[in-house]
Amino acid sequence: MANQKAAVSLERLLVMGAARMSRPVNSMRRALESSPSGIIAEFKRRSPSKGWLHAGARVEEVVPAYERGGAAACSILTDGDFFGGSLGDLQRARAQVRLPLLRKDFIIDEYQLFQARVTGADAVLLIAATLTRHECLQLARTAHALELEVLLEIHHERELACLHPAIDMLGVNNRNLGTFHTAVENSFRLMERIRAEAGTARSSPLPVSESGLSEAATVVQLREAGFRGFLIGETFMKTGQPGEALTAFITQMNHQPEGLHEATDD
Repeated sequence: MANQKAAVSLERLLVMGAARMSRPVNSMRRALESSPSGIIAEFKRRSPSKGWLHAGARVEEVVPAYERGGAAACSILTDGDFFGGSLGDLQRARAQVRLPLLRKDFIIDEYQLFQARVTGADAVLLIAATLTRHECLQLARTAHALELEVLLEIHHERELACLHPAIDMLGVNNRNLGTFHTAVENSFRLMERIRAEAGTARSSPLPVSESGLSEAATVVQLREAGFRGFLIGETFMKTGQPGEALTAFITQMNHQPEGLHEATDD
């Protein structure tokens, strides 16, 4: 981050991206609310736990295929060290599709929010485990000032303390960031606490389940439990044809029997 700020100052970034800053943003929350699938399809070349998934993946091929396949929104990894992504990926994605785009990265500095707005994001991810409550609030307020929506990611109940009205969407990460163990039951377990903390008001954050979603039946179960967004990356990217995999996944969702109640771990 320090190197990026040294190479391109905030003032220069704003001058370079002045035209892009005036671009109307697409609401990711509204897209998820109105989508029959609620899938946030992720462009991710590699994973810290799984290694390379699709090393040669090109945004120009994958992201438009996601849009055609029925994704409600797309998540673009911009971290290079762990995920093989870049801000260039986000910028290219913006030029290709009209879907809401989420910048997924380790956001710790307001400068990254300006980068996100300039390069085409409509929403940003804030990870509660990497921020204090005060930092989360400040970053969320700055994001809103830039007309960006905020997806707050939590894994433990204690991180619900970071909730406040500036949070548009609340993501439950089913993957433990310390052990990389994935258990979808985490989303089902935390939903009751989310309801208690956020209430049922229209201003409450929209629930999103993240990681470990490899079965259509599991997503249907999560939807019945109250989730409206489902962030899925590895399941699609590892196939070599992510757009086709998404289309097949949604078809499977549409053919699941109603009234599924059992939680499934991945």
